[in-house]
Formats: sequence, structure tokens, C-alpha cells
Amino acid sequence: MAEQSMRVLVFSHKAEVREAIVNAVGRRPAADVGRVDYVEAAGIADVLSEVDAGNVDLAILDGEAQPTGGIGLCRQLKAEIGAGAGRAGKNTVCPPIVVAVRRRDDRWLATWSQADAVLVHPLDPLTAAETVADVLRARRVPVVNG
Repeated sequence: MAEQSMRVLVFSHKAEVREAIVNAVGRRPAADVGRVDYVEAAGIADVLSEVDAGNVDLAILDGEAQPTGGIGLCRQLKAEIGAGAGRAGKNTVCPPIVVAVRRRDDRWLATWSQADAVLVHPLDPLTAAETVADVLRARRVPVVNG
């Protein structure tokens, strides 16, 4: 049976930031979470489109993106989509979100935004992969018998 890959959206207005995130996390952050396929977004409209369509297993947002940063976008997604409220009448569940910040002191802002996890630049590949793997593991819905 073929292993299903996880779809991770990476948002930043800067291509080099998106590339740094993809390179740090890698294509297989942990053996038990499987392969990761990335979709990159340079603008808010692309993020909203992918999330609204339910195409995202995890989103990694650049907290420093311009003109709207990932911290504000995370807060918006969590408030508008939440656990199934949906945007524009859709029954979409907000995917887990990791926010990448430039300064360690900005971790509290990412927490305020309701991010599921926070990464701090410069990205350490081991920490980034472990963080993403932990969030993907937590996303799994347990099988209930009975």
C-alpha cells in the first residue's frame, strides 16, 4: 500500500524564506509521519484558497511576511475557521499552524495568535523537523472502536 503524503503549506512573501523553511523541515521530518509535499504561497489569497479547499494538513506561516504577517494571519484563520466554523459557509477545519518568527522574544506573539507551534530563525533543521513532526502527529485522529 502506498503511503499517503502530508500536504504542508508554506507562506512567505519572500521566496528565500519559503525555501529556508522547506529545507529545514525536509521531505520526511520523521519516519512515522511519512513524506511531506509542499505547496508554497506568496500571498494571503493563496493561503485562504488552499485552506478553504481543505487541501492543507499543516500550514507554516512566516511571522514577518509583508504586508500581512503570519502571526495576524494565524489569528484570523483560527478565529474564522476554528474547528469547523468555515469561511464563506464552508465546513472547513483549520489545519494546525506553525508560525516562524525572527526573534525568540516574539514567541509570545505567535502563542497569542493561537499557533500550534513556533519556530525561530535561524531555523535549526533538527528542531524544525521535530516540531513539524510533533504537530503532524498530534493532528492525527485516533481510531475509535465501538
